[in-house]
Amino acid sequence: MQIIFEYHDVASSQDLENIAQEKLEQLGTKYDMVIRADVFFKTENTTSDETGKICNIRLSLPGPRLFAEASHGNFRDSISESVKDLERQLQKVKEKMKTY
Repeated sequence: MQIIFEYHDVASSQDLENIAQEKLEQLGTKYDMVIRADVFFKTENTTSDETGKICNIRLSLPGPRLFAEASHGNFRDSISESVKDLERQLQKVKEKMKTY
């Protein structure tokens, strides 16, 4: 699986990339239909300390693209929530593929 990282108003971080890559590779081994992942990191000005660090992940696979977004106080939590959401979506896609 190819993983592409983009940063919007955030300094690039090898640590963030390693965390995201590790979690996405686990998804890739479980769901071999995933071809590519685009990971976007950005910040948003909010009044709450619990939000503002946003992680968007878009997965390319045969059929529709899957997308997940999460906003938390740090990027690690945002990455984790986005990956969990994508795993639920991939499970649904896999179940649909089994019926055909």
